[in-house]
Amino acid sequence: MRQPTFQILVALAHEERHGYGIIRRVATLTEGQVRLGPGTLYGALDRLVGEGAVVATRTEVVSGRERRYYRLTDSGRETLLAEVERRSAMLDAAREALDLPPGTATT
Repeated sequence: MRQPTFQILVALAHEERHGYGIIRRVATLTEGQVRLGPGTLYGALDRLVGEGAVVATRTEVVSGRERRYYRLTDSGRETLLAEVERRSAMLDAAREALDLPPGTATT
């Protein structure tokens, strides 16, 4: 799974959000290391909706602009959990290769 997709799923894990809310949440969660542009965000959201991982829940108009809200589906939550496990296993393997105890931070 690509990093932007992973971060979008994480941003939606606890509550529904509109596009700009997702962008802000991802920036906060990654301390600015991942910055989603609109093309990346909406391309990924369209794909995730098509896969059934995310659903558009409602729209509202704010200052004449439409906001569409998205939330994680049960399938999306399962996908996110599987990816967390996969990434955790990769990190454990890297720590082992570096002779670091499991769960050790490098900084």
